[in-house]
Amino acid sequence: MKKTLTIAGSDTTGGAGLQADLKTFQEYGTFGMSAITSIVTMDINDNWSHNIETIEPEVVGRQLETVFAGGKPDALKTGMLGDIRTIAVVRDAIDHYHPKNIVIDPVLACKGTAGILLSENADSIRELLLPVTAVTTPNLIEAGILSDLGDLKTVADIEKAATIIHGFGAKTVIIKGGRRFDNQEDEALDVFYDGHAFHYLKSPLVHTDNNHGAGCTFAAAITAGLANGKSTLEAVTTAKAFVHAAITNGHPFNQYLGHIWHGAYRDQGYTL
Repeated sequence: MKKTLTIAGSDTTGGAGLQADLKTFQEYGTFGMSAITSIVTMDINDNWSHNIETIEPEVVGRQLETVFAGGKPDALKTGMLGDIRTIAVVRDAIDHYHPKNIVIDPVLACKGTAGILLSENADSIRELLLPVTAVTTPNLIEAGILSDLGDLKTVADIEKAATIIHGFGAKTVIIKGGRRFDNQEDEALDVFYDGHAFHYLKSPLVHTDNNHGAGCTFAAAITAGLANGKSTLEAVTTAKAFVHAAITNGHPFNQYLGHIWHGAYRDQGYTL
């Protein structure tokens, strides 16, 4: 059985973060492991505002030692790292254990927060993680920050940002346009760039608020696909179909958000 690792924050509702990652890993038939970097809770008395409790980087390091004591995973991903010291711990582990198939989801923004979460992490992600990255999956906001281009409003903007981010060392860049990007079509557009060619991955736009965890799940699905031996483009294409099914079959959690359904792709009869 292939092994997959997520280094990410915990979403208490189970929809995003490492919980979404582990559910996705299971759907792909891989054995999921985790190192917790933070715990996210929501204040039910303050309009569902987010609270983030950061795990000490030393503790994150001990978790990684525990995971790697069982051998190298076949692929790993990062999500919310929460502290520039934690980013350094993750890079130290990569240098020490030399895992393959590293997927970096550069979480710089968090649904439910007023603005950018820990945007100072962008420099550390650029300097420490992107140079050892097989695939990185920023959304439009994160891509704008990492590339220093700001708001990305056109396909040309996205392509330029992808080229810049690729220049930091990431072998493949997927910028998630999704429904945030007004491309004048009723489609969710993601742009794939591997340093050689652009690929434009489209799916029908799903008009729903039940999309909590979609970004985490997309990166986790790519991670599991790589662990299972898929090529990068095949892993990304399958991940997009997996997430589209999950969003289409999402369910409300409460009046503030709705979760995607990680079992939707399997429910539709597809195998991974």
